[in-house]
Amino acid sequence: MSYPTDRKYTREHEWIQVNGNSAAVGITDYAQQSLGDIVFVEAPKVGAELTAGKTFGTVESVKAVSDLFAPASGTVTEVNGELATSPEKVNSDAHGSWMVKITLKNPSELDALLSAADYEKYVAEEAGH
Repeated sequence: MSYPTDRKYTREHEWIQVNGNSAAVGITDYAQQSLGDIVFVEAPKVGAELTAGKTFGTVESVKAVSDLFAPASGTVTEVNGELATSPEKVNSDAHGSWMVKITLKNPSELDALLSAADYEKYVAEEAGH
């Protein structure tokens, strides 16, 4: 699996796509495949403050409920309302289905995240390949 190179990745399997001072956040294809069929996405409300490395919501699948971890600190400016009624969009297009958009507080936090190539290596190691 190749991961889009226009974003950064966390070791908890979230991605962040930065556009100037704002960014979209979602989960990786690896995460959605590990979870199985996603039946519910719980995201924070617009105006919520996210802190890098802290949980900001959950993804519920037929197998389990998993926490979502913020890849960077910021203020939620938009929530993907489509996922409230169609959470399965994450399964069909994990990298196209953002969960929240944020205004970045400290863009330098992104330096600690993984590139697409580094994330691919990390996933391969985690999967034992």
